Amino acid sequence: MLAVPFLAGCGSDEDEAGKPLAGQDIAPVARDLVADGSSLKWAVDAVPATLNTFQADADTGTNRIAQAVLPSLFRLDAGGRPVPNPAYLESAKVIETEPRQVVLYKLNQQAVWSDGREIGAADFLAQWRALSGKNSAFWTARNAGYDRIEKIERGASDLQVRVTFARPYADWKSLFSPLYPKEVMGTPEAFNDEARRRLKVTAGPFTVDKVDTANKDVVLTRNPRWWGRSAKLSEIVLHAVPRDKRAEALANGSVDVADVDPADAQRIGLAAHGTANPLQGSGRTSVKKLRAWALAHDFGADAAKAGKGKLHKAIAEYLGEQLALREVEVRRSLEPAYTQLALNGSEGPLADERVRRAVARALDRKELARLVLTPLGLPAVPVGSHLALSGQAAYADDSGAVGGQDTKEAQALLADAGWVPGGPVKGAKKGEKAAGAESDQGDKGDRGDKGDGEEKSDGGRDGEYIVGEDDKTGDGKSGGHGDGGDRHLVQEGRNGGVPGAYAPKGTAAAAAPAAPLAKDGKALTLRFVLPSGVGSETLNSVAERISAMLERLGIRTTIIKVSDDSYFKDHIASGDYDLALYSWPSSAFPATDDRPVYAKPVPAADGSVNVEQNYTRVGTDQVDQLFDEAVATLDEGKAVSLIRKADARIWAAAGSIPLYQRPQLVAVRKNLVNVGAFGFQTPVYEDMGFLKKGAKISPSPKN
Repeated sequence: MLAVPFLAGCGSDEDEAGKPLAGQDIAPVARDLVADGSSLKWAVDAVPATLNTFQADADTGTNRIAQAVLPSLFRLDAGGRPVPNPAYLESAKVIETEPRQVVLYKLNQQAVWSDGREIGAADFLAQWRALSGKNSAFWTARNAGYDRIEKIERGASDLQVRVTFARPYADWKSLFSPLYPKEVMGTPEAFNDEARRRLKVTAGPFTVDKVDTANKDVVLTRNPRWWGRSAKLSEIVLHAVPRDKRAEALANGSVDVADVDPADAQRIGLAAHGTANPLQGSGRTSVKKLRAWALAHDFGADAAKAGKGKLHKAIAEYLGEQLALREVEVRRSLEPAYTQLALNGSEGPLADERVRRAVARALDRKELARLVLTPLGLPAVPVGSHLALSGQAAYADDSGAVGGQDTKEAQALLADAGWVPGGPVKGAKKGEKAAGAESDQGDKGDRGDKGDGEEKSDGGRDGEYIVGEDDKTGDGKSGGHGDGGDRHLVQEGRNGGVPGAYAPKGTAAAAAPAAPLAKDGKALTLRFVLPSGVGSETLNSVAERISAMLERLGIRTTIIKVSDDSYFKDHIASGDYDLALYSWPSSAFPATDDRPVYAKPVPAADGSVNVEQNYTRVGTDQVDQLFDEAVATLDEGKAVSLIRKADARIWAAAGSIPLYQRPQLVAVRKNLVNVGAFGFQTPVYEDMGFLKKGAKISPSPKN
């Protein structure tokens, strides 16, 4: 048995949660400074395939619409913690614990659906029945929590709803957010089909006016029956724009706000300071100089082949857009999501916990965080928890359970596992080095080495892949496309890197690689699988740096780049990798949402292995038990303590290593207020709008 280091994070000190590493950046102003009646054009990746957030193909656009048009009984605050939403709730609390847990909801007496009907117990009852998992005719993506409910009743009045649980449920605040009307949840036909393209009945500051697939728009308009503060905007138009077209869309006015990649963020920053014009001047500019200028401004490889006429036109268009982009700024924060290194523990060298722990101890996570976040001016602090982020109640830095970067300790773990330097390799020719030695030049080519000794990073938007709430990946069995039923993989289009965004000054140079390790005639070489599509530059930069860190131990990596379409489905979900990089969202309810991510794989009836969402295939009975205890306790302090203990054990098992929180970059018109990089907090759609003429935005406090 390996001696496990002291399991950190077992206390209940609330100060450990700290505060978010980066606050909101939304240009907040009072409502009386916001103009009334404007239209806001918001870029999204695609027109949502469904308006039902509980369906498997719901995406971020679906969630954004639901936030604006449907009740959410609890919202997330700036620290990612659930708080009651007074627009819908007067109160919600546990009123009984024995013999059953009972939650009493007292609804806002003004809360009505857009058809005039009061929000009430019938809507709660319909949603529970649809999502309980008892009726397979409802094609639901998740039922966590709803499956614990025993009954739902009207309270002492129409404004009260009593929810009785068959089993204690700590995360009851996660339920009924969003809440759909009984017209949607009442029948499988309405749930499965009708709610995909329209919501006839809503209850938010906005309502769905139309879904226009031809023009790639979803139009939200003010809800005339909204009882709260009237929305400042008359409409919000969600318009589908590919990521590589967003700078152009912001420049020509077809969108007002858009999530952008670091390349566009840098371009917008350059526009604010003016861009040199190579077409001006008394002398003639050569084609060679124009091509060099175009390449320096990220025009792409085609610029090197274009003739002078085409270059002249392209540069003129670019400069026109740069002038227009002076009216745009980038607001920055950190997403409620983190990027991790995943280690597949189902087979091969990484099935040995000692090898996984050695890999973990080889990593300088501070260096990796700086590589990605420092070029963007964001806090470069490694993530210390699998189950929460700084600012959330459950956050504590539990990484001490596996230990920090320590080459000697990592080497000792490998030696204990039988991996020794320079050992003989079966099949190697006389005089040939162990596999993975300097002769592996092909791997360097695959890693995209520039040959100049410098490693470039686009600074963010790393995860072509963030596991969130928006995909359909199958049955959760090894060899299948498991999603566990609660959280789903999102594949997001990404674009280009930021030229010149190098590793921060002061980053230590890579140490010389150690002699390759071998055991029983086999070299210690790990397959590092990465996506190959446009926008994967940061993942590749991080992978190169990790590979260099592992080489210091004598561990060689073979980087394998695969198509974006097959990256998750054919490699991560099916277990065809040793090392991989992808992202997970944080949750305000880790006991519910994270259990399938770290559940111990179990054999299924058909002979496969049910991994749920545990794509590293590393789990323990102790972690499962801690999750089960956390979700069943109604003592919030005890639940936090149990989550931290579970996280410490997840660290100790070294199936996944959290690296850094993902950057959030949102480009907006400078006069657009109460909109931008929201961080953890749920947006307040009724307060968004454009600044009144003559009003000024106060400078945001520095994080």
